[in-house]
Amino acid sequence: MSDPVSPPPIVSSFVTADDSHVHQTKRLFESAVSEISKIFVGQDELVTTSLVALFSGGHVLIEGVPGLGKTLFVRTLGRVLGCQFGRIQFTADLMPSDITGAPILDLKTQDFRFRPGPVFTQFLLADEINRSPAKTHAALLEIMQEFRVTIDGTSHPVPRPFLVMATQNPIESEGTYSLPEAQLDRFMFKAMVSYPDEQEESRILELHSKQMDLAAVLKQEVAQVTNAEQISQIILANSSVRMEPKLIAYINKVVRATRTWPTFHMGASPRAGLALVQGARTIAAFRGRDFAVPDDVVEIALPALRHRVMMSAEAEVEGLQVDSELKSLLRSIEVPRN
Repeated sequence: MSDPVSPPPIVSSFVTADDSHVHQTKRLFESAVSEISKIFVGQDELVTTSLVALFSGGHVLIEGVPGLGKTLFVRTLGRVLGCQFGRIQFTADLMPSDITGAPILDLKTQDFRFRPGPVFTQFLLADEINRSPAKTHAALLEIMQEFRVTIDGTSHPVPRPFLVMATQNPIESEGTYSLPEAQLDRFMFKAMVSYPDEQEESRILELHSKQMDLAAVLKQEVAQVTNAEQISQIILANSSVRMEPKLIAYINKVVRATRTWPTFHMGASPRAGLALVQGARTIAAFRGRDFAVPDDVVEIALPALRHRVMMSAEAEVEGLQVDSELKSLLRSIEVPRN
């Protein structure tokens, strides 16, 4: 990636969720969205959930057909936030060592040394992750959870912040493998990327039909608004955003309700509740508040839950959709009031 423009100064007060923190986090979020929109058009859910996941220390699974700008988005995001960008193209013959790296023989020392793989970056695009078999998916499990790679008993930490953005084609496409539940649960959110509307598609054609070098466009037109150190400070500060006991109880009810909902064969795990708590705190900071409200939870409920529940066979036969069922579930639970 080209050298970024000078980032804003690091704000040393990013240690607690006070007014200074939330107001500056709100300005940072608005600046990031503004800069991303110069290159990447539409897809509001993708933009918001990716930023929430990044500033919560999570990962994002993106589902959509090819050609909707997923790679462009991750590159733009890396430029705006001043982080390294890496990409792995998943294929049927991709090996775990192709992701993590492996020991190689150093001819000078006649000893083995670790050669880092492409996973050693800050923004990792795992492109078409469901094109590879399960043993390759498993290579990402430890990295996404522990932020390290262990080879021959030695742990190698990946740079922080670390965000995996994995894309997959719809499951019914040919040559794909279903991601195992353990892998799906590692993703904080699942964002759905749909076709743009008419006006958005017209703007895409105007912006990207001139055969210009993308790296040059990113350098000239998109400004960096933060950097890795500041992002890490904000992640720490966001954990102090207030969550009232009533709101924690509401999140718990939502997650537990997925396990008894009649159209779900499998409900969400406790990790879903953690994603909702952490995500709601980050959303609150993005909105300039030092406390979370039920609307923050509702805003991220679908991306946090849709990949953690499984529809029953009868529901699939009837043509019911996960998102519509989750919306019905949310409507059935009383929202806490102050």
